[in-house]
Amino acid sequence: MHATTPATLTARALLLDMDGTLVNSDAVVERCWRRWAVRHGLDPEQALKVVHGRQGYATMAVLLPDRPMEENYADNRVMLAEETADLDGVVPIAGAPAFMDAIAALPHALVTSADAALARARMGAAALRMPETRVTAECVGASKPDPEGFLKGAAELGFDPADCVVFEDSEAGIQAGRAAGMRVVGVGPRAAAFAPDVHVEDLTSLRVTADPAGTIRLTVLA
Repeated sequence: MHATTPATLTARALLLDMDGTLVNSDAVVERCWRRWAVRHGLDPEQALKVVHGRQGYATMAVLLPDRPMEENYADNRVMLAEETADLDGVVPIAGAPAFMDAIAALPHALVTSADAALARARMGAAALRMPETRVTAECVGASKPDPEGFLKGAAELGFDPADCVVFEDSEAGIQAGRAAGMRVVGVGPRAAAFAPDVHVEDLTSLRVTADPAGTIRLTVLA
């Protein structure tokens, strides 16, 4: 476990990415995107460097910059269907079940680049509780690293961005959280390279407490 300074953050609401943060879906993501890259004559290893965190159409736009966006949207619908049907290897991030139990009574929202069907499928496959408040792909007009999703999540919970802490694993997600004016807990190996406010290897490394006034304290365990 590695933590950057500070080792404790306080917040009034938490905004949670899903893939790589609560759910380990790397196996299916890599299977689907490798197939897609090969179909389009791209190097799968290079493609995998940019897929995490973004909606599929946004990833496609990066990898095929000259392709009409309409084709990306259509291809993304196919990709979402493939990913939703493939749940082999989808498991919770270490510590995620206990973490979700710890925040059950606290203000929090899921903010994911998955659509609603994919989010339900993966949270279900990982046996994780689905937050009541969620911002999925259908809810926004722009993909991460645009901050729209996190700003919408904060608004739906009724908190200022500065009072929210984002949990993210990807470069695009961390950039989105920062652009929203929020602090970021980086989860897992991908996050370490992008200087989140706090970094943990997984969710077993965090203790969550809250006081009667509504302040949430996130402490990195030594």
